[in-house]
Amino acid sequence: MVQMAHIGYTCVSCGDFSPADPFHYTCEKCGANLDAVYDYDQIKKDWSRKYLLENRNRSIWRYLPILPVNRNPEASSIQVGGTPLVRQTRLAQKLGIKNLWLKDDTRNPSGSLKDRATEVGIQHAKELGFETIVAASTGNAAASLACLSAVHKMDAVIFTPSSAPPAKLTQILQYGAQLFPVDGTYDNAFDLSMEVVKAAGWYLRSTGINPILSEGKKTVALEIAEQLNWDVPDQVFVPVGDGCIIGGVYKGFYDLNQLGWIDHIPKIIAVQAEGSAAIVHALTSGTLTSVKADTVADSISVDMPRDGQKAIRAVKESNGYGLKVTDAEILAAQHRLAKTTGVFAEPAAATAFAGLLKSVNKGKINSDETATVLITGTGLKDINTAQKLVNVPSHISPDLESFNAAWTRLNG
Repeated sequence: MVQMAHIGYTCVSCGDFSPADPFHYTCEKCGANLDAVYDYDQIKKDWSRKYLLENRNRSIWRYLPILPVNRNPEASSIQVGGTPLVRQTRLAQKLGIKNLWLKDDTRNPSGSLKDRATEVGIQHAKELGFETIVAASTGNAAASLACLSAVHKMDAVIFTPSSAPPAKLTQILQYGAQLFPVDGTYDNAFDLSMEVVKAAGWYLRSTGINPILSEGKKTVALEIAEQLNWDVPDQVFVPVGDGCIIGGVYKGFYDLNQLGWIDHIPKIIAVQAEGSAAIVHALTSGTLTSVKADTVADSISVDMPRDGQKAIRAVKESNGYGLKVTDAEILAAQHRLAKTTGVFAEPAAATAFAGLLKSVNKGKINSDETATVLITGTGLKDINTAQKLVNVPSHISPDLESFNAAWTRLNG
């Protein structure tokens, strides 16, 4: 029987340790974000790669011994995690690198990587006795919470910018969550969610503050390592907004390295939209400051990253680097990714692929290196933006003559 190995949290700023119980969202000493701590020696005694190999559960719960929850989850009708890692041999050859892998998290229940965080967060909320969960989101985290709250019979209260893509707002409402579009930015919605949680006493599903969420997201790194038979890639490209995903990616590889299951942590590359690049700027200047976010990649459009310290740590501790890409590069990458791999990514997810393309052009990845790109959300979440580079052809009459004329117009 695997024993609980989660022992508490350390502050990413002042380093203060706090036990797992009672739970606090942030450091009581300085107010900064927390990082989950595990007893790796205990895990080594109870858990092994052989044990994992024999586990037929393909969801994120196969990694329960290294997650911050106290008991096995209730049976779920939806699988979170276990998404494909797809090798792209021809594209790798064209780019001039050894191997390229796409981690396709569009296959998660709500269509995004955020389901990993939500699944663990809901389990944690249940253990603490909560029935209502609050999220502020540009759309994906909100849709994820709405989806999995419906599965787990929890009440979801969601705040989004009113400018969020209609497809995401529709998705949230279809799942039955209570949606409150806010006149303002994601940061405004986030601040309001904090006030509501404090006033109502509900559970906060915030990727930028709640340390449990990052632990859910780290399962994508655990899967990548396992799917590659513990031979991790040289570089991992991650789209970055609030900083929680990239922080989780680093934590997953860090945990495996501490267990001795992998021999190094891959370089983790932070890719941001040029119009929302607070993390990349901080990596250069040494200071994390707010920006005025403006990008088509709504899921990573953030003024001040709430989990910025973990994001910066992820890049620095892995010897990675940061890249900025323009909106034009993002949209071009989205289209190229879809027509060459069959993976339709939303702009935020395509940002990571745009980062790989720029890295190749700048000579930041060598011909003998392997890359993995995180595809964090499906393009179906934002059709309006996707249509910026493609146009639906004019209709034709149902006869061969009309088809031939249209074919000539399209193909010359």
